[in-house]
Amino acid sequence: MRRTAEIAQSDVASAIGAADSTVAGWELGPSVPDQEKLPDLARVLRRDLDDLFPREGLPDLTDLRCDAGLYRYEMAKVIGTKSDGPVAGAERGDRRLKERYVSAMAKAYGVSEDDLLRAQERSMSKAQGEEGQVPEEVIPAAEAPPRTLAEKITLILERSYPGQTSPADEEIAEAINAHAGSHVISAKGVEDLRTGAEAEAAPVVLQGLAAFFGLTPLYFEPHDAVARQVYEGLRLMSAAKQGKVGRVRARGLGTEGLPANVLSILNDLASELDKAAPDTNE
Repeated sequence: MRRTAEIAQSDVASAIGAADSTVAGWELGPSVPDQEKLPDLARVLRRDLDDLFPREGLPDLTDLRCDAGLYRYEMAKVIGTKSDGPVAGAERGDRRLKERYVSAMAKAYGVSEDDLLRAQERSMSKAQGEEGQVPEEVIPAAEAPPRTLAEKITLILERSYPGQTSPADEEIAEAINAHAGSHVISAKGVEDLRTGAEAEAAPVVLQGLAAFFGLTPLYFEPHDAVARQVYEGLRLMSAAKQGKVGRVRARGLGTEGLPANVLSILNDLASELDKAAPDTNE
């Protein structure tokens, strides 16, 4: 890889703060670089980290830290403690992180807090001799479902297109007009609905929105229970598309939460998807 990139061995060593002989040892095989050095190596060689150093399975806490190029001793400063003990304990699976450390660590690692907590559960599972098993993921209790039309449209755009560019106002307007069979809304009109400048829309517009996003038109009606069901589904789909859901358990949901039969269907679907493409996040 280094030769393909036409980079001298000494330049690699200089860029990552290592001796020339150290880099030579890595290339010849007698030694391997610290996991914390891999991001710098990928950067110097102008390759994607996952491409140059592929990982089997999802990351645990140690993986996230190393992917950020941080040594454990550096974590004391990140979480504001005298030692890296809390991080070391969590990485070993001895004890979970205190809530006050989560935000700072997620920011330092460049991941979401949910991603950090999922990695923590994988570290715990490894410590309990369950390495290689995918822990049951928990969909947290939902916040209040979206109530206004603007909140509902924003939620769909945020949750339905993880890692992708959500459709523009022009595209949505064109789809609504095509569904209606006439010009019923402009791109500016969609923007006004999305931002809350306009609080209501004609039934034909709401039907077009539902058809475009593949949702029931009831989602746009002022009925909290229906909105909550769609909201839960969108949150689940967003997590599933990012490969973060192996099984689903509803916790803290009241009678408006996902019914048991729906959870069963979704778990069966997740299992089938995993069998069909276990190594992808599609």
